[in-house]
Amino acid sequence: MSEEVYLTEEGRQDLQRELDQLIQVRRPDLARKLKEAVAEGDLKENADYHDAKEQQAFIEGRIQYLENILRSAIIITNDGTSDDVRVGSEVTIRADDSDEDETYMIVGAAEANPGEGKISQKSPIGAALLGHKKGDKVKVQTPGGEVVFKIKKIK
Repeated sequence: MSEEVYLTEEGRQDLQRELDQLIQVRRPDLARKLKEAVAEGDLKENADYHDAKEQQAFIEGRIQYLENILRSAIIITNDGTSDDVRVGSEVTIRADDSDEDETYMIVGAAEANPGEGKISQKSPIGAALLGHKKGDKVKVQTPGGEVVFKIKKIK
C-alpha cells in the first residue's frame, strides 16, 4: 500500500501546471533535439544526443511522479480556525528563547517549501505540532538540539 499524499488545492494546481509544462513544452522540445542529434550521425560521441537522452529520462520520471501524486492525492482544505493543528492549518508559534513569532502552513511533503513558510507534516516541527492546541508548548528535536515552541494561533 502506498503512503497517503496530502496537497492543498494551491499545491495541486502548481503540480498540475508543472505537469502540463513538461508534457506540452519540454517533452516535444526534447523530442525535436533528439531528432536533430540523431540526424547528425555518429551517436557514440554525440554530446547533444547523450544530454538530450539524460534530460528525457529525467522528464519522463518527473511526469510519472507528478501523475502518480495528482492521481492519488488527498486534497486538504482549511475551512477556517480549528482547535487543533492538522494538515492544512496555518500555525503561529514562538520558540521559548525568542521574541519573534513564526508562521507556518502544515502541508504534505510533496508541496513543502520552508522558504515559503510551508512545512511538511512529517518534518520535525510539523510532526510535533500535529494534534496540539493554541497555548500548548511543544518540544521539537531539531538538528541544533531540542527547542520548545508555544502555539500562539491556529488558522
